Amino acid sequence: MSSPERKQNKSEEDVLDLTLRPKVWEEYVGQNKVKQNLKIIIEAAKQRKQTPEHLLFYGNSGLGKTTLAYLVAKEIGSDIKVTSGPAIERAGDLAAILTNLEEGSILFCDEIHRLNRVLEEYLYPAMEDFKLNLILGKGPMARTMEMKIPRFILIGATTRLALISSPLRNRFGATFGLNFYEVSDIEKILQRSARILNIEADPLALKIIAGSSRFTPRTANHLLKRVRDFAQIKGQGKITQEITKNALTALEVDELGLEATDRRLLRVLIKKFNGGPVGLQTLAAATAEEEETILDIYEPYLMRLGFIERTPRGRTATKLAFQHLGIKFRGPQCRLL
Repeated sequence: MSSPERKQNKSEEDVLDLTLRPKVWEEYVGQNKVKQNLKIIIEAAKQRKQTPEHLLFYGNSGLGKTTLAYLVAKEIGSDIKVTSGPAIERAGDLAAILTNLEEGSILFCDEIHRLNRVLEEYLYPAMEDFKLNLILGKGPMARTMEMKIPRFILIGATTRLALISSPLRNRFGATFGLNFYEVSDIEKILQRSARILNIEADPLALKIIAGSSRFTPRTANHLLKRVRDFAQIKGQGKITQEITKNALTALEVDELGLEATDRRLLRVLIKKFNGGPVGLQTLAAATAEEEETILDIYEPYLMRLGFIERTPRGRTATKLAFQHLGIKFRGPQCRLL
């Protein structure tokens, strides 16, 4: 596939993702406590004729942090500027972003835990007093310039809450954690997505996809689109149970949503290290995966399923992991035949 074709396909995929993103609170399924608290914060601020406080969302990738930021922006009728921690490299970058904001607008910073610690020092007075203290020059000739900026709302999102420094975390008025979804909520999300994409789908087929979604809306929608491709090419366009099962098998996704890499990680843990315990660094080296990839992508879901446990000595595979892979369980630190 040529480069222009890849860019076009990626653009079309991005458009689809934006199309599936809920536009109003009623369309946002799940995370009910978070939604209720956000509505109260926004309504109370409206009654006081003030802007809401800065907000921080944390949770695994694909759970809806960005969508919540857009919903908050729409609810208070403000523009939203989107950036990310790694994208802001210098103080000048931060100053350019903040000075170009409109009064009362929202700055959404994804992966805010990756923001440079030096830049955090510039962000503190911006969040509290809505001003920037810029240092001009170096050495004895350096001087500080104070620059006023529009009042804004910072919404931070992170997958690693513990990596955000305490001074920055404490400057957010409210912090909300997003949890994995229930399968029933994922089914509702898939039903809505199928209607938007004009896909004819068997309810039982959607149930199978929901069971393989890793309890994550983004994953569920991605699987729905891939199964739709199989239904278009190998079926009559309708997503049936048979088409769904065949598609998931071809994609190497099992009934619990485990992918080939998940199963390989478990097999290495069980067969090479006798079920554990094994340290993260050793496990990453044995599986040729980055430590952060294991921490952020694979481990949370495997722990949610009860397949991996963290102990003071390292990661261990549970009896459920042995059973899922069809390996006989012989107790902790067992020797496999």
